Amino acid sequence: MNDTLSIQLDGRPHAVAPDTTLADLVAALGHTPEAVATAVNGVFVPRPARDQALRAGDAVLLFQAIVGG
Repeated sequence: MNDTLSIQLDGRPHAVAPDTTLADLVAALGHTPEAVATAVNGVFVPRPARDQALRAGDAVLLFQAIVGG
């Protein structure tokens, strides 16, 4: 049984434990939930939806949210 899943994090290979959620990943990287915006496989993921488990091969992007008008 494999102890890690391979994902892409900001374009680079990254290993996470099985059942890691997007929220878990953000926290493990030392970010507060409000500090970054997230996307998985090119789709924006709002903070309330970050409880989704990551899957092998997922492409995760973390970026600073820009607000303004």
